[in-house]
Amino acid sequence: MKLTVWGAAQQVTGSMHLLEIDNYKILIDCGLDYEKDTWIEENEYFPFSPSEIDVVVLTHAHIDHSGNLPTLVRNGFNGQILCTPPTADLTELLLLDSVNIFLNKQRKIRKGKRGFNSGPKPLYLQKHVMETVDRFVTIAFNRPFLINGEISVTFVPVGHLLGASAVVLTVKQNGKDKTIAFSGDIGRKNYPVLNDPEDLPQVDYLVCESTYGGRRHQATQTVDELLTETVNEACVKSPGRLIIPAFSVGRTQALVYSLNRIFSKGLLPRVKVFVDSPMATYATDIFRKHHSLLNHEAQEFYRLKGDEFEFENLEYIQDMNASKAISNYYEPCIIISSAGMLEGGRIQDHLYYNISNYYCTILFIGYCAKGTLGHRLLRGDPIVNIRHRELSVYATIKQTDLFSGHGDHNNLVNFVKQQDKDRLGKVFLVHGEISSMESFKQTLMENGYNAEIAVKGKCYSLDL
Repeated sequence: MKLTVWGAAQQVTGSMHLLEIDNYKILIDCGLDYEKDTWIEENEYFPFSPSEIDVVVLTHAHIDHSGNLPTLVRNGFNGQILCTPPTADLTELLLLDSVNIFLNKQRKIRKGKRGFNSGPKPLYLQKHVMETVDRFVTIAFNRPFLINGEISVTFVPVGHLLGASAVVLTVKQNGKDKTIAFSGDIGRKNYPVLNDPEDLPQVDYLVCESTYGGRRHQATQTVDELLTETVNEACVKSPGRLIIPAFSVGRTQALVYSLNRIFSKGLLPRVKVFVDSPMATYATDIFRKHHSLLNHEAQEFYRLKGDEFEFENLEYIQDMNASKAISNYYEPCIIISSAGMLEGGRIQDHLYYNISNYYCTILFIGYCAKGTLGHRLLRGDPIVNIRHRELSVYATIKQTDLFSGHGDHNNLVNFVKQQDKDRLGKVFLVHGEISSMESFKQTLMENGYNAEIAVKGKCYSLDL
């Protein structure tokens, strides 16, 4: 059995791991690597022949894990893509959005250059996405699925996102079973809407994410306490507006449900809430479709009070005219819009009209990469460029990691510590910045585990 890490090696994006068992090749995840400015070109070619891959196993829908699947299909892969039912639905939504991003990027390049063929071509088009979707085979959680006569796969819930799972592959050879698990992205406990991550069965090898290695989440407030305090300051005590940049899939649903819960308890007056993201509307419908997979608290809320994602004074905005009209709404309100890092999307329009408003608060609930508009605001830049105009920042800027879907350092360590250190041959660390990996590795080694930071392209031989 051989393992080669081709993506998310000493970086966060582009998860892609190749497992070879005899002559059978399994690709675990096929995400977009967008660490560089040339990320479209970087994802065009694979370090292996896509036609030689027998099957793909997908841990969850986020683009850094699923986003290059259509390129794989376009270049010759013709096997099945195994995943959970919610992952299939959310991946289709996110891949179609990726096509729009590619096309918009190309339009901007063409606009600035002469010649119709200026700029890189899109990685894939809608037809490639639909060809990819046709290859999905959905499998329920915790039900072993036989891939072939010797290999089975089990999807174990890990929180993080609806449908997200760790993947456990069991290989039967010479009358013995050997197991290797891929963590995907590990969630955190007590997250709104989602169930807590489950423990893995005992395995022989583990490929584990390291996103929050060395970092710990804030623990001074609950989600309800934070939102109640922030909304009260921004919209109740003063007649202002609260703008929350949020990713449309996962983060927005957790936020809407949390606000619903607060208003239902009477902790705040029912301030007007706008969810200005068509994708968030579609994603919310997928959450409703898979309602049985939401956590017990959300299902109990539904039983007693109704739809978690619908309440009085909440409005989902679809068309652009309605989005623009929000700027003329002069009562206190909450605006939830994407993209989370402020790089494009309708959120930029709301910032354009409110960044210089003393009565506006902007609450970041997710990570903002260096170089993004969100990062510039968080580091305190007094002037920022929005829609090609320099604007002074008078709005109040706040940030919290309570809505982060990733488990922190302690969560990651505890996830690994459920494994028998005498059985677990090695932990390969992926999906994290090198500093996070080093911190995580050090803690694991101190606890007696054999941990290694995976190197891109290095082939590891795993004893059967």
